[in-house]
Amino acid sequence: MPTPEATARVRLVFSLFDADGNGFLEPADFALMATRTVAALPGADQRAARELFDAFREYGETLVSELDTDGDGRVSPEEFTAVVLDPGRFGAAVDRFARALSGIGDPDGDGFVTRPDFLALMTAIGFQRPNIEALFASFEPAGGDRVPAAAWAAEIRDFYHPDKAGVPGDHLVPGTGA
Repeated sequence: MPTPEATARVRLVFSLFDADGNGFLEPADFALMATRTVAALPGADQRAARELFDAFREYGETLVSELDTDGDGRVSPEEFTAVVLDPGRFGAAVDRFARALSGIGDPDGDGFVTRPDFLALMTAIGFQRPNIEALFASFEPAGGDRVPAAAWAAEIRDFYHPDKAGVPGDHLVPGTGA
């Protein structure tokens, strides 16, 4: 049984991934989200940008293939919340997405993501600035106001885990007081 925090995170993610706002998740939503996110860092490495596009595509395809129970080619909120927190079904797609997002945020390959890049990427995804700032602060930024890319990737994985509560990613959910 997912924790209440995990359920709140799932609702938020659905609203963000529904990039066109029609109430369903479709492959076009993930293409739009990828385009917005990559555009947030125009100087990003092209390989990293391609990896992020591919990760968004894979995640969208995995959701539709695994969750579209009525065969209409899209995922409803009910279909999404019913099983998206199953690590066995989505672990590989979430892992690729986590590596790709944290990777594009580390354009110089030094293993760190700067605050401006973190803010740009998370804003492009659709999170709210105060929530993004709270998440960034929870990573205890060091030297030059940057956080380890690996820590961010690990937190993305935790964000999608059904048994996790009190994770830094809870800061992203408005009104949680995390």
